[in-house]
Amino acid sequence: MEKDNNYYSDVAERAVYDEDAFRELYEKYFRVVYNLVYVRVKNATTADDITSEIFLKVTQNLSRFDKTRASFATWISRITERTCIDFFRSSSKREDVEWDDTFSPPVDEKEQPEQQVILSENKQILMKAVSKLSEREQRIIELKFWANMTNKEIGETLGISAGNVGIILFRAMGTLRQKLQNKI
Repeated sequence: MEKDNNYYSDVAERAVYDEDAFRELYEKYFRVVYNLVYVRVKNATTADDITSEIFLKVTQNLSRFDKTRASFATWISRITERTCIDFFRSSSKREDVEWDDTFSPPVDEKEQPEQQVILSENKQILMKAVSKLSEREQRIIELKFWANMTNKEIGETLGISAGNVGIILFRAMGTLRQKLQNKI
């Protein structure tokens, strides 16, 4: 049986005083938080630092978590979003480095080098197309596809309605489709 957001919200309430409950939250959400940060900063060392800062904030503020206001997934994604925004405000600019294989399926070693080159080129084309979207569209795509969040959770995280998330996502996907057909 898959554990849902309500389950993890209950675990979060226990995590204030129960180390095992906190460990369960950490194990569940670490990869999601790290991926959300990494997709924004595109640098593993920086992503490690920011992810550590996020979990520090989680431990410091866990007693203020209120599951009647938002699920734990939404709460931690808001902390992640705000921490990333703070990082970019404090740094002079967003780093422009290549995306690594974190966000695409690993290439089977049996594949021919030509196929690996094509996959790499396609990934670069996709990332270039995504980078041409607005910041809001990029955040929604990140939360939807890298964090596997629902439209409702994304809306709660970004402070917009779930319906608006769906509309923005639909339009962004259409824009991506068009850019990819035209090869940007």
